[in-house]
Amino acid sequence: MIKQILISDPTLRDGNHAVAHQLSAKQIAIYAEAADKAGVPIVEVGHGNGLGASSMQVGLSLEDDVTMLETARKHLSKSKLGIHVIPGFATIKRDLIKALDIGVDVVRVASHCTEADITQRHLGFVRERGKEAYGVLMMTHMASASTLVEEAQKMELYGAEGIIIMDSAGAYLPSDVEEKITALVNNLKVPVGFHAHNNLGMAIANSITAVESGAKILDGTARGFGAGAGNAQLEVLVAVLEKMGYITGIDFYGMLDASDIAEREIMPQIPVIKSESIVSGLSGVFSGFAKHVTRISKEYDVDQRDVYRELGKRKVVGGQEDIIIEVVMDLIRNRK
Repeated sequence: MIKQILISDPTLRDGNHAVAHQLSAKQIAIYAEAADKAGVPIVEVGHGNGLGASSMQVGLSLEDDVTMLETARKHLSKSKLGIHVIPGFATIKRDLIKALDIGVDVVRVASHCTEADITQRHLGFVRERGKEAYGVLMMTHMASASTLVEEAQKMELYGAEGIIIMDSAGAYLPSDVEEKITALVNNLKVPVGFHAHNNLGMAIANSITAVESGAKILDGTARGFGAGAGNAQLEVLVAVLEKMGYITGIDFYGMLDASDIAEREIMPQIPVIKSESIVSGLSGVFSGFAKHVTRISKEYDVDQRDVYRELGKRKVVGGQEDIIIEVVMDLIRNRK
């Protein structure tokens, strides 16, 4: 039996979190060309929070969506162009139609892990346009396996051709992945995928556990370039999958070259697991908060670790960045 794994590479989307959404058109062109040469199946591009998300609230992009997507489209011939879409940030009329007209091939419509209902119109529209549509459940450590199955089944009903669960906070251990991926595989007709973060150093182990539990789709980024402590390191993931007998369709040397190019051209620093990243993972806080928490904590001389702990207690999710300052003010008051 052929063991095929579909790889989606969000280096130019999740990686944008790591540079406060400041990837330039030139950098997008350079990496897109390298990933295409390596035969990466899907290259995901955009603001860290996806299409239409550039704002004062979550961070302003250096480049607008049209520029980013048109640039990537020009440099992708073998690879499909993908986008991350969160309804609320992205509207169909203002954002999605324009993106599809530019030539986006794959649309991943995402929601918080208990709010799949909001994806119905976007998923339906993408399918009507004849493009690939996937459902994505974010911050999935916050929901039980049975709840994830219920939400994923909604997305499947809405037309999703696959369901990806995200460990958005880097909070999972392999046992968590096994439980949730197995439940989804056993209760869905469409393929299941996994998107890892590395806050606890588990990104590769969790990704492999997902595959062994029946997942057919994995995300990974060059050098792990992504929010927080980064994502599953794609060149390592490709190597390990190849060693295990799985087929990704990616040229291994080409992927190594693409990762070297990414490190040289688009990364101010390689992601590392910092002390605050560990606390963030243990607290279950969205990895995309890292830049905001660091900046605000330094500005008000508050321990980042305490901020993450409190954000975790409040079960804050992406889009609630304004609560970081509220938490910091409360910590200052308590200190006084």
